[in-house]
Amino acid sequence: MPIDLVAPTDCTVIDLIAEGTPVPRGTTVAIVEMMKIEHLVTAPDDGVVTRFDVTVGQVLKAGAVLGVFEPGPIGRDSRPSPEASDGTERADLAEVRQRQAGLADAARPEAIAKIHDRGRRSARENLDDLVDAGSFQEYGGLMYAGQTARRSVDELIATTPGDGIIGGLATINADLFGPDASQVAVMSYDYSVLAGTQGFRGHQKKDRLLEVVDRLGIPIVLFAEGGGGRPGDTDAPDVAGLELMSFAWMSRLSGRVPSIAIVSGRCFAGNAALAAVCDVIIATPDANLGMAGPAMIEGGGIGVFSPEEIGPIDVQVPNGVIDLLADNEADAVQLAQRYLSFFQGPIERWAAHDQEPLRSLVPANRKRVYDVRTAVSTLSDVGSTLELRPTFGRSITTTLARIEGRPVGILANDPAHLGGAIDADSADKAARFVQLCDGHGLPILSLCDTPGFMVGPDAEATAQVRRFGRLFVAGASIEVPWVTVVLRKAVGLGAMAMSAGSFHATLLTLAWPTGEVSGMGIEGAVTLGARRELDAIDDPDLRQQRYDELVERLYQHSKALNAAAHNELDDVIDPADTRRRIAQILRAAPPVATGRRPMIDTW
Repeated sequence: MPIDLVAPTDCTVIDLIAEGTPVPRGTTVAIVEMMKIEHLVTAPDDGVVTRFDVTVGQVLKAGAVLGVFEPGPIGRDSRPSPEASDGTERADLAEVRQRQAGLADAARPEAIAKIHDRGRRSARENLDDLVDAGSFQEYGGLMYAGQTARRSVDELIATTPGDGIIGGLATINADLFGPDASQVAVMSYDYSVLAGTQGFRGHQKKDRLLEVVDRLGIPIVLFAEGGGGRPGDTDAPDVAGLELMSFAWMSRLSGRVPSIAIVSGRCFAGNAALAAVCDVIIATPDANLGMAGPAMIEGGGIGVFSPEEIGPIDVQVPNGVIDLLADNEADAVQLAQRYLSFFQGPIERWAAHDQEPLRSLVPANRKRVYDVRTAVSTLSDVGSTLELRPTFGRSITTTLARIEGRPVGILANDPAHLGGAIDADSADKAARFVQLCDGHGLPILSLCDTPGFMVGPDAEATAQVRRFGRLFVAGASIEVPWVTVVLRKAVGLGAMAMSAGSFHATLLTLAWPTGEVSGMGIEGAVTLGARRELDAIDDPDLRQQRYDELVERLYQHSKALNAAAHNELDDVIDPADTRRRIAQILRAAPPVATGRRPMIDTW
């Protein structure tokens, strides 16, 4: 029975098959066009178009009859459908594959060989090592440097892939946390492309990707090596590029998502500025990190310096710029993965240390030094600790760890440095760590053993009044749970700063039996408070005897047991029970939303 062929939409006829031509089912017999889009009218079965009632160029309404189709056998010699594939790849897809292949290191063997000759890995090798296998989805890889007034497009495609920066989304640690909790953004400057300098198209790529990161609320890892702004681009539509949003977007992420910068080799100017706003900076021993490279320094009339003289590791680690020092690029990647894991959630499998050694950690001699890091590691899950900025602000250690699989941040006074007195650098370090933990939802454990703040004219010359104030303000601004454990000394304002501003500002304030709670140092309090009485004793032996009696009396008054009896402490506990008490209160605490802080201080 004949079948009417009809127009699928309002259209113009642009092609018709010859009437009477036998065609198999599905063969195109007419082509019509609507708004420059072609629609195919196909044979509903094997058969023949007996006639067309329209002509090429005719305008039709949807449903109009084009012609009549007569189903029937067509014979073996009929032509095949013109839409049948011949097995070859389409030209447009082949072109895309060719461009994507040009992004691989194998496409630029000479440039990559130079990187390897320096004992370094390429940008893509570092990214491949960082992210889970097969998870990287690249953004903006097909860009190239904006220098078409100087070089051909083909040359730029071949030599400046990605405009010197690689970026996209991936997962890290998915084997521990699953694909949802392990989503991250990654970016790496590519030193094999124009020395990792920042071109205007690369800035556009960063602007796009950083906005996506902000909208998704996922962490970001940046390999920051490079020489800063690039003066050689010719295609930029602006004068200086000061309207670009890269630095604003990167800074906007502070306090919203965890951010990590990895620095190896030379990292100057704009590249260093991006690293500077990240939560942590991980560096390799060959890193040089500075806000200006040799050219800018010389141009500013400051002098002529080699890159290796600017911000080397032996300067930037002790001064606190570098948070984690890695052995090499592979170690830096592992540190980044490990650091990031603390902000991806709890882990189910963990092991605890034997807690009994804590009973003898603090010496019976109340003036004897001990290693507070032993307390930190013993209270934490086995193998879970990661200390930040260990050689800066040494009076307080700042450590990421886990307790029963739950990530926590641990502050601890170190009596091995200044007797645990908090100096200005330590206050800065601790205040920033508190903000970091609060911004990303990590409970805080404070191990207090401090004689207070550092004193004296030299200390005041370091602006410690304001810098100590910062530690108080940071503690008062948090919403995450805070637990304080007094290991030995808890003296005055320093002890209060180690407890979010007050022993009652915490969820729980405990002490070990060795704890001492006082408004100022016991010996100093006796020396000042009993000066007249002691000065009136002429016999030095009797004077010393009286001094010792007064110290012992004040010590008995300051013992943790007495402080607990007066409601300054919530409890005095067996040190071996500390971990259990901490875990119990953290389990009871409700989760805290992340991304609340407007920023985390960069210093």
